[in-house]
Amino acid sequence: MKHYMRIIGTIVLAAVFFLASLPAVQAETEWQKDHPRRHQVNKRLKNQNRRINRGVKNGTLDKQQAAQLHKKDRQIRQEERDMASQNGGHITKQEQKTLNQQENAVSGQIYNEKHSQ
Repeated sequence: MKHYMRIIGTIVLAAVFFLASLPAVQAETEWQKDHPRRHQVNKRLKNQNRRINRGVKNGTLDKQQAAQLHKKDRQIRQEERDMASQNGGHITKQEQKTLNQQENAVSGQIYNEKHSQ
């Protein structure tokens, strides 16, 4: 009987430690997903996507130009995800700066395409 009580006690103790650790794991996941530098980069990509689509709709960009710009944005988004996966779910300030420079180049192409016609 003592042997069974010891086993049950061990199981209960392990369950308590497991359940106590869940909020910490969840909080870490939320922090990573909503990290301010990642959020800023992805918000810009979303905005550029809208601008490209608007350019197609209003005729300032043709579908081929839009496809090329979307492809560049997808590459930037993939690079952001790769960087985050190597850094515990966030990107460094330098990585954010690099991604923003790439986004600036795409943004300029959206602008230039729009005004060159």
